[in-house]
Amino acid sequence: MEEPETSLRRSTRIKRPPRWYDDYVTSVALIANDDEPLCYQEAVQGSKSDKWKVAIKEEMMALGRNGTWDLVELPKGRKIVGCKWVFKVKRGVNDSEDRYKARLVAKGFSQKAGIDFHEIFSPVVKIVSIRIVLALVALLDLELWQLDVKTAFLHGDLDEEIYMEQLEGFVQHRNNKFVCRFKKSLYGLQQSPRQWYKKFDSFMLSQKYIRSEYDHCVYFKQLSNGMFIILVLYVDDMLLASKSIEEINRLKTQMARTFDMNDLGAARQILGMEIFRDRSNGKLWLSQQKYIEKILVRFGMNNVKPVSVPLASYFKLSSSVCPNTDEEKDYMSRIPYANVVGCLMYAMVCTRPDISHAVGVVSRYMVNPGKEHWSAVKWVLRYLRGTSSYCITYNKSSESVCGYVDSDFAGDLDKRRSTSGYVFTLAGGAIRWMSKLQNIVALSTTEAEYIVASHAYKEVVWLTG
Repeated sequence: MEEPETSLRRSTRIKRPPRWYDDYVTSVALIANDDEPLCYQEAVQGSKSDKWKVAIKEEMMALGRNGTWDLVELPKGRKIVGCKWVFKVKRGVNDSEDRYKARLVAKGFSQKAGIDFHEIFSPVVKIVSIRIVLALVALLDLELWQLDVKTAFLHGDLDEEIYMEQLEGFVQHRNNKFVCRFKKSLYGLQQSPRQWYKKFDSFMLSQKYIRSEYDHCVYFKQLSNGMFIILVLYVDDMLLASKSIEEINRLKTQMARTFDMNDLGAARQILGMEIFRDRSNGKLWLSQQKYIEKILVRFGMNNVKPVSVPLASYFKLSSSVCPNTDEEKDYMSRIPYANVVGCLMYAMVCTRPDISHAVGVVSRYMVNPGKEHWSAVKWVLRYLRGTSSYCITYNKSSESVCGYVDSDFAGDLDKRRSTSGYVFTLAGGAIRWMSKLQNIVALSTTEAEYIVASHAYKEVVWLTG
């Protein structure tokens, strides 16, 4: 006797997100792009479906050229990973045309360590290395070119056996029981960044380039005429610097034979940092004005009154002003403190050494910030409101690295630790800086100075290399 089919009952409980999630949702909504579809159906049925269909077609052609997978029957006992289409509009620089990009991404979170992947670490170039190269470009009047690798992660070779479901919009109905067995890596797989780096590294070494021992994403080659060419790699973005434009063109031709490349011309932007040059006067500027303006708008600080210093002297921040009552904690839970400090950190790391100390202080209280800490953060934003156009300038003023070190004594009110600070310059502009608490409690001003001098000397060794 057949049992009657029963329909599944959906829960009638109203789902409410936790209160601390409200600010996160608001922050994300502020930076969401209405032009970017959230799923495949929205892309192909929306108002800009023609542009997205072209982007999807380009992605499928790239997958086909690379021979990314084969359709096979799923072996018994093996599991598959899912996949998803991701859509992104890359805004043009200096009124250039926007680029619509579609990416097929594997749901790598379902992979099992030791089965589906092993080694996953992939190095990226240090930002200080980028600044050093830009300083050399200004100092020696080098050509500076920018390249981008299309679908970089598709070039990596896989060592593991991984299966993926057929992708949305391209299911072959006659073989709907088949799955994709990877032959090449794909965006989203845990090991994809590592496999791409190994592929690119082997290519550069085959072209007689030398990998830097101090930064494994910096490659250089001595030319027969006594000059040199430098390449820096950040995932799929790269900068080429050389006195010889012929050597740059030769390397571009060699890479185009192996990888699908985008020639972006003279470098104008890298990692959100804008690059401006005045070759007639031998100057190069590195700016984050657009990024800073964006975060000021995002957090409603674009119309505030600016201030002249990064952090006022009357701010005496410590854990004693952290919230103690439930009312204070409830108030601070609605403040996007960590989001703001994270945005400030990126500006500080890239182009703004002037806010290093201020950001270092406010970041100590990320776990449980109070109203006084939040006031300090808003002060830093007010300082950026008046200095958003500040940038690092490199020129032909100095050919040697110059460094300055200093420390305070017992400046931390909680644990009485001192703060180390140093800055190194090349070609008239800062290339490396730091401001952070020391790991131990110094017993005197002299000891605090020795500690920072030790850290600075280690940095000198690295910079020299």
